[in-house]
Amino acid sequence: MNQPPTRKPRPQPTPVQRALGLLVRREHSRRELTRKLAARGVDAEDAAAAVERLAGEGWQDDARFARSLVRSRAASGYGPLYIRAELATHGLADDAIAAALDTFEGDWTDAARDLVRRRYGETGPVDMAQRRKAADLLARRGFSGDSIRAATRFDPYD
Repeated sequence: MNQPPTRKPRPQPTPVQRALGLLVRREHSRRELTRKLAARGVDAEDAAAAVERLAGEGWQDDARFARSLVRSRAASGYGPLYIRAELATHGLADDAIAAALDTFEGDWTDAARDLVRRRYGETGPVDMAQRRKAADLLARRGFSGDSIRAATRFDPYD
């Protein structure tokens, strides 16, 4: 019987290779990338050094990550308050978050209206109960009160 040829064991990837493997799939913030490397057994100092090196070489960029997340979440029907909170969980500074949100090329009120139209049809919510439900949806999705009122024509203070 023929034995299959034995393979040489593959060498363990370096922290930089592991980090690059994660970045190839999608953008990551520095904090997220460091955390993921640590979860994979990489020493904290080695993880920080790998992330720093990749940032220096342009492979990792928090601003690019933030812009990507803003585009993705806005396209999925989330508003600026939700996106701001999510970016903050990734360890981004307030000015970086504000800069990323400024890159949004649409109008948040129009985005809220589009979400309501997708959920309730072209006519939108027809009765008060549907308007409340639509307003609750928009609030959970992180839209401002002004956008919610404009999108649902529902003002709880009327």
